[in-house]
Amino acid sequence: MSITPDRTAGFTDSVIRRMTRISNEYGAVNLSQGFPDFDPPKPILDRLAAVSYENFHQYSITWGSDHFRQALAAKQSRFMGVSVDPDKNVVVTCGSTEAMMAAMLSLTNPGDKVVVFSPFYENYAADAILSGAEPIYVPLVPPSFCFDPEVLEDAFRQHPKALILCNPSNPCGKVFTRAELEVIAFLAKKYDVFVITDEVYEHIVYRPHEMVYLYSLPGMEERTVCCSSLSKTYSITGWRLGYVIARPEIIDTVKKVHDFLTVGAAAPLQEAAATGLEFGDEYYCGLQEKYTEKRELFMKGLDDIGLSHTVPEGAYYALIDISEFGYASDTAFCEDLARKVGVGMVPGSSFFRESENRYARVHFAKKDATLREALDRLSDIRRKMQK
Repeated sequence: MSITPDRTAGFTDSVIRRMTRISNEYGAVNLSQGFPDFDPPKPILDRLAAVSYENFHQYSITWGSDHFRQALAAKQSRFMGVSVDPDKNVVVTCGSTEAMMAAMLSLTNPGDKVVVFSPFYENYAADAILSGAEPIYVPLVPPSFCFDPEVLEDAFRQHPKALILCNPSNPCGKVFTRAELEVIAFLAKKYDVFVITDEVYEHIVYRPHEMVYLYSLPGMEERTVCCSSLSKTYSITGWRLGYVIARPEIIDTVKKVHDFLTVGAAAPLQEAAATGLEFGDEYYCGLQEKYTEKRELFMKGLDDIGLSHTVPEGAYYALIDISEFGYASDTAFCEDLARKVGVGMVPGSSFFRESENRYARVHFAKKDATLREALDRLSDIRRKMQK
């Protein structure tokens, strides 16, 4: 008797997290899994220290503490340009991973179709399959990673229940323009489709690009489900704090799903993280400047080595073209890279529905010293990979 249900047969374990384990095995600089190696802001850490001696050690309200939801609603109202009610529009989740899963389970029935742009963050296909939904893939065409509106409308003509939109995009760093979002909004309204947005990199957007929230476009508030987290904005990926923002009818369903998935996010971490949600605009300007400097450092380093790569418009990922190394498998390349060169990357094929083996994804959310060490190891990549 097989112990593997059909719903888990269509995907593997996380390739990203597998590459972290391989990086650790060989002592490689881990540029595969996208978490920073620098500390959260000091005011958040100071509040966390104080919280440990206060009365925040039992369950919070299932869908998020009052303080956290109020701080989040105020912040997102400011940035999204809409009114977010902390009681009617918000559910706090255990990271954006749970937020996305709860949104999928709240909106779709088994057999429904869901549009996914390719390349995509690996969780999306698994979310669709575990929900019993069928993904319809629409390519974002390299090197600009734009979509063809006609191809997208062909997908909408198949009557999907929802579309998943990662903006800014992981893995390709695309920031969708207002014009592109207006096309998506037009089709969503025309074909009566929900849009689930993953916006965890909303504050890591490089000039002259701008973050436009689909939720804020005319007529989209009623059919957009915003999923995000605090992980990347405040360098607290291990705290697992995310959220869903949507209209009350959807939020009521998400609350039920969330209640039985995880009960609730960690109460002391919610209280400490609320400090970050109350930061002023200067924090987010500083964050943008910090990542702009890291992008420039790392992109210049790759250029000096002679490695062809994409330049992200947002988030902190680049795709490196590995065609010159002659590998039939990008997975084999990344495993050899960790072992021979001492740098961890993710095989690009894990993000594409299309047959694609020419990319390896790398991230630069690291201290400058860490990035320089990685670049130093990569400087003689061609010699090392020939061994």
